[in-house]
Amino acid sequence: MRQDLVCARTLLVALSLLVVAGVSAQQPPGIPSAPAPALSAPPAAPPGTAPALEPKAIEVLKASSSRLAAARTMSFTAVASYESPSRLGPALVYTTRSLVTLQRPDKLRVIQTGDGPTSEFYYNGKTMVAFMPAEKLAAVADAPPTIDSMLEAAYQSHGTYFPFTDALVADPYGDIAKGLELAFYVGQSRVVGGTTTDIVAYAGDGVFVQMWIGVQDKLPRMARAVFQKDPLQLRHQVEFSSWKLDGAVPAGAFASSRAAAAKRMPFAHPDPGPPMVGTPPPPAAETPKTK
Repeated sequence: MRQDLVCARTLLVALSLLVVAGVSAQQPPGIPSAPAPALSAPPAAPPGTAPALEPKAIEVLKASSSRLAAARTMSFTAVASYESPSRLGPALVYTTRSLVTLQRPDKLRVIQTGDGPTSEFYYNGKTMVAFMPAEKLAAVADAPPTIDSMLEAAYQSHGTYFPFTDALVADPYGDIAKGLELAFYVGQSRVVGGTTTDIVAYAGDGVFVQMWIGVQDKLPRMARAVFQKDPLQLRHQVEFSSWKLDGAVPAGAFASSRAAAAKRMPFAHPDPGPPMVGTPPPPAAETPKTK
């Protein structure tokens, strides 16, 4: 029984998709700590110098949203990096890799590996299943009938959160626009994602996001987010690759025979207390999400 409880706790922590921090950075002896540089607020832009929502930025975001929303099926790889404070203070980085397959309006699979236990998530329009292969445990619950409603319910009920949620929802720009306060066009990059990208930045509902979006294919290539209420200003980053839109999805892609045979347990929130500093916001409509 004790072992089952330990495995269950491991599963629930992994389901929240927060990287488990347990490794501390070591500073070689005899090396003095560098003094922290003084931080000063950037000068405020003169009033009226630029619109709060630059048309070019909105155009790029809408074009990407339209491309994603039009796809009936999609698959991609998302490498997410999260900063977490070390024992010495400076942040360490933990990383997960997610292989994502989606079929609108009601099917999703996420196979995740990284700096923590491997996990698998399946949604078929009726149930959601989170499976830990090493522990042979599966959490199973009834689910709402659409991907959007399932993502919100999964976060609210048991803390499951995907940092690439904006690529999954039915109307990515519509979700962003509800809280959008600032958006501007930065320029172009020929480095990120192996292609030419437009760089935009936007802010709203307590999050600041910088995005790189392919000029030709309109697909997200990278996003970086900082949550304004996080006193440490820890950064969250997602890199996208291996995009495939409207491809054939194999039969049975949204279920697992190993998960079906695993010992079952109910979903539960891994931490019913106050949220951790830097915890990503829920994928609900009132909160913006990084793509």
